[in-house]
Amino acid sequence: MSPTTALVAGAAAGLAVAMPLGAIGLLILEAAIRRGLRPGIAAGAGVAAADLTYAVVAACAAAPIAVALAPHARELHLVAGAVLLVVAVKIALGVRRPPAVAATAGPAGLAGTAARFYGLTLINPLTATAFAAVVLAMPGGEATALGVAMFALGAFAASLAWQSVLAVAGAAAGSRLSERARAATTLAGAGIVALLAVRAVVTG
Repeated sequence: MSPTTALVAGAAAGLAVAMPLGAIGLLILEAAIRRGLRPGIAAGAGVAAADLTYAVVAACAAAPIAVALAPHARELHLVAGAVLLVVAVKIALGVRRPPAVAATAGPAGLAGTAARFYGLTLINPLTATAFAAVVLAMPGGEATALGVAMFALGAFAASLAWQSVLAVAGAAAGSRLSERARAATTLAGAGIVALLAVRAVVTG
C-alpha cells in the first residue's frame, strides 16, 4: 500500500469509526454545549488522539486483535456498558453544578479535558474492535513503517475534523440556549448515554 493510499485509507477508517454518533460524540456535544467551544475542541482532540493510538495498533496487527477479542466479546460489552453508565450518572449529577467555563477554558483545564476524553475513548473496548473491523475490511498489503504512519495520520486528521464539527455544533447550540435548556439537553444526553450502556450489555 502506497503512502498516499494509506493516508486515504486512514482517513476513511477514521471517519467510519468517528461519524456514527455514539456515546463519545454525545459527550463532546455535551462538553461544548455546557462549557463552550474550546473545551469541546479539547474533548475532540482527546478522542482523536485515542483514535490515533488505535489506528497504529490496528494497522500493525488488526487480524490478531480481532482473533484475540472475539472470544471475549461478551465481557468487552459488559465493560463498555459499565463505563458508559458511570459516565451517564456523572453527567446527570453535574447538571446541578454550574459549568466552570473560565476554569475549563484555561490551558490546564483544556489539557485535563483532552486527557479525560483520551482515557475514556481508550478504555472503551468497542473503539478497538471497530478499528480492527474497519482495517480488516480494507484492501490488504504488507505494513511498512511509513504506511502505518500515514494510515494513523489520516485516521487522526479525519477523526479530529469530525469531532471538531461536533464541538462547533454543540457550542453554537449552547450559545443560543438558556441555562435551563442547557440543563435539559445535558439530562437528555445523559439518558441517551445510559440507553447506549444498556444496549451494549444486552446486545453483548
